[in-house]
Amino acid sequence: MLRVVIRQTVLPLMLLSAAGAGATGVTVLVQDAGGKALADTVVYVEPENGQATGRAPATAEIEQKGLKFLPLVTVVQTGAKIFFPNNDKVRHHIYSFSPAHKFDQKLYSGQSATPQVFDKAGTVVLGCNIHDKMLAYVKVVDTPYFAKTDAAGAARIELPAGGKYVVRAWHYNTVGGATPEQLVTVKAGDTPASAAFKLPMKPIMADDASSTTL
Repeated sequence: MLRVVIRQTVLPLMLLSAAGAGATGVTVLVQDAGGKALADTVVYVEPENGQATGRAPATAEIEQKGLKFLPLVTVVQTGAKIFFPNNDKVRHHIYSFSPAHKFDQKLYSGQSATPQVFDKAGTVVLGCNIHDKMLAYVKVVDTPYFAKTDAAGAARIELPAGGKYVVRAWHYNTVGGATPEQLVTVKAGDTPASAAFKLPMKPIMADDASSTTL
């Protein structure tokens, strides 16, 4: 059976065609308190008046390679299935104790890990019971409209129509796990609305910095 996997290293997640009638979007810029660009920030958009509707959740993949999870940060829609291929020469034992999705995948290699369905919104922290420095984050959101910022701290999210939307920004290293939000008015057409965030960040320790170098 053919399995389609979305690689999340590509910045904008095109969920609906911008060529559709009334299609538009939101551009987002995320920085720390000192004005430095924040890559790997999850930004997501929901209509102000209710839950977003759209296509079924896309499948994603988090591989293990070089004794790391790749990518470090993944964002998926609620109900999405994630595969965990082990491309290392050693076995891994991956797990999560996070309330949004608890699981325990015993020692395995290759493609033998059971894919996990992330059916509850929230933040899921991944670890390896054999290699303590392995760490990754999954942000599960109740909307199909999301993206992850690039090295410049920028992202664009395509939307099906104009209206009032709530834009939220989440980064795994913010103080207190804050997820600030902004209300934006989006007009149909080629010119997107914009939102900008400055997030308070915790100091990065030497071990953390080396583990996030992908």
